[in-house]
Amino acid sequence: MNGHSCVISPQFKGALAHVSGGKYGRMFSNLPALEIDENIVRALGRSGSGMDLPAGAFEDPESDNPRIPAGFPFLGQFIAHDITRDPSLLHHHATLKQLRNFRTPRFDLEVVYGAGALAHPYFYDLHDPDMLLIGMNDAGPDDLPRNAQGQALIADSRNDSHMIISQLHLAFLKFHNRIVNLLHGKGLRGDAALEEARRLATWHYQWIVVHEFLPLSVGQEMVERILRDGHLIYAFEGHPFIPVEFADAAYRFGHPQIRATYQLNDRAGRVAIFPDLAGMRPVPAAHVVDWARFFAIPGRRPPQASKRISARLVHALIDLPESIVGETERPEEHSLAYRDLERGVNCELPSGEAVARVIGLDPLPKHALGLQALGWEGETPLWYYVLKEAEIQGAGERLGEVGGRIVAEVLLGLLAGDPHSYGNTNPEWRPTLPGTRDGEFTMADLLVFAGVA
Repeated sequence: MNGHSCVISPQFKGALAHVSGGKYGRMFSNLPALEIDENIVRALGRSGSGMDLPAGAFEDPESDNPRIPAGFPFLGQFIAHDITRDPSLLHHHATLKQLRNFRTPRFDLEVVYGAGALAHPYFYDLHDPDMLLIGMNDAGPDDLPRNAQGQALIADSRNDSHMIISQLHLAFLKFHNRIVNLLHGKGLRGDAALEEARRLATWHYQWIVVHEFLPLSVGQEMVERILRDGHLIYAFEGHPFIPVEFADAAYRFGHPQIRATYQLNDRAGRVAIFPDLAGMRPVPAAHVVDWARFFAIPGRRPPQASKRISARLVHALIDLPESIVGETERPEEHSLAYRDLERGVNCELPSGEAVARVIGLDPLPKHALGLQALGWEGETPLWYYVLKEAEIQGAGERLGEVGGRIVAEVLLGLLAGDPHSYGNTNPEWRPTLPGTRDGEFTMADLLVFAGVA
């Protein structure tokens, strides 16, 4: 890794964009935008379409992903919020020049720390300003800090969009505080403790992204291939950028991994992701997450599985509540599937087949993609192609060659482009927090150390 550039193979350079400055950009600048009939996009993504399956179908154990516990799609959402924020409205998301990333494209836990203690003093505990502030629910300190109207006092309101992501954000607050307790025991306080706590929290989080989240999502072989052979399709000079092919297509593979209902803890029954777990409100004690239900905690029962990666979403995501989408111009805008497809159109993304050919792959056959049933004979929206590719090449357990390469190269590239990452600051570094086993550190280790599992 280095903090200056991410180099690609020479044969791909003519087709790829080199962007600096932390903005959105394109991986495949020479590929034309897919032109697709808006009626096809609506038919594909709307409520009642082939992408919308009833809850009963998603409770079928055959649709469970045995490789990926239920917590990892939410970790993926947390990661996305840490590296990207585009607040533009769906139909204002028209051209690349209008896009602005309000996040630093680094795994730096900006979503937790914001701009730091001086800029956001209300994130911190007045009684011990080295500690991040923890909120109270009806039973104890098990919620995000909130104002009098119930809004979370955090750096990104998206981490309060539903109760599982808000509880995950809370886990990272408690992770920081446990590290501070460790440092206080060594006599370190004040700015030095804050700086060291953030470094330790960030580097262990980066380790999880590279050594656990990515291998589960794209396969260990893909990660090792990129680390060994370098990048084929993601290049930058100076500072990394976020490709729209990643942010508005490939990285949205987590949406079909969401279950219709979840068992949050041993006390509560199964609850629906929406509307039962809709956020922007205090989390009651009955909905406090037992993370052993979402990650493989040693000595505990096996966690719930995520759903297989496929071109199908639970109905709760096809009919999102108004608290999430706001007032809409048309019914389809309540569908996350339609919104994902429409963003791809508005960002002028190439087809999945075009990307496959650039990478040197044979595109998936039309009959396997299934759009001919809608009367569409053209090529395939990139997001939909990535999902179908995962179904066909990975049995829905991981991403395929196109989706996996885009996701892995961008995430590894962001780490390589961060001069403060563990890979650039100390390439020989290994996790050091108590509980680390043989130099490894997993999300389960983080949750146990934080005292939330």
